[in-house]
Amino acid sequence: MLDELTFKSLGTANYLDTLNDMKDHLISDHFQNEIWMLEHPPIFTLGTAADKQHILNAKDIPVVQSDRGGEVTYHGPGQLVIYFMIDLKKTKLGPRSLVKTLQEFTQSLLLEYSIESTFIDGAPGVYVDDKKIASIGLRISKGKTYHGISINVDMDLTPFSYINPCGYAGLQVAQIKDFKKDISVKDVENLAIKLLEPIF
Repeated sequence: MLDELTFKSLGTANYLDTLNDMKDHLISDHFQNEIWMLEHPPIFTLGTAADKQHILNAKDIPVVQSDRGGEVTYHGPGQLVIYFMIDLKKTKLGPRSLVKTLQEFTQSLLLEYSIESTFIDGAPGVYVDDKKIASIGLRISKGKTYHGISINVDMDLTPFSYINPCGYAGLQVAQIKDFKKDISVKDVENLAIKLLEPIF
């Protein structure tokens, strides 16, 4: 669908710095369609619809207000974050079909590891046995999308218990390591690029 698409592997990157970089890229005269792959240091982020009461006890983890859609979530080492900066006008995707595309991409990625997953109406993301394994939060500005999806790979899931993930009390979370012991974020990143290239 896109004439040009660049993938960037950014390693570990500060959340607020990355958010500012995304915004700068969106308004740049040299904008091009890019997908960024990275990890964040531990942080809770609040989406535009977030209720701060869903943070039960942040402990010593920073909390920041984001401009993505959705509720509160956690990012940390061992989680692959994929940010999509795409000119939707050059695709045939609207907001809903973009979310559906990202869910189906994640489902196909998990199937590569023999993990069966499902979707829940009204709760964007991907679930395995009713546990959330991937979260989606997007923002569209002037026909361009930014933010994206986070996939739990091999991380300390404890901080998810400090919040009501995505605004749901008691929502359990899962990660790829639960089903495939020998896994790294880089493995999943490489597979993600392979699967995303034909989609966009």
